[in-house]
Amino acid sequence: MTRLLLVGAGGFAGSVLRYALSALVQGAARGSTFPFGTLAVNLLGCLAIGLLAELAEEHPVFDAEMRALLFTGLLGGFTTFSAFGNETLDLLRGSHAGLAAGNAVAHVALGLTCVYLGRMLGHAVWR
Repeated sequence: MTRLLLVGAGGFAGSVLRYALSALVQGAARGSTFPFGTLAVNLLGCLAIGLLAELAEEHPVFDAEMRALLFTGLLGGFTTFSAFGNETLDLLRGSHAGLAAGNAVAHVALGLTCVYLGRMLGHAVWR
């Protein structure tokens, strides 16, 4: 139960940070239609998870509760793209290049397909 609450608290904080940072960055790119805010959040999330994952590997400073708070909660609420990036890099580091490529292609291609299907379903239901 403690881990569940930690994940929830971290997720809340990460979501609020994502919203604030994305709005700040997008606001600075006035008039642009490119989603700079989302890009900034995803890149920062990837940098943060890489840094924290390396710290956790090299120095066992995070217990299970802290990992739940930081990795699953905070960074998961901030961006799940960071988890995708970390897991793909772990596959590459484990000499599973084919799985890493498959993971990347599946997330992008299937993700876009699911967004499209969701939009079509929504259009059919709410039209």
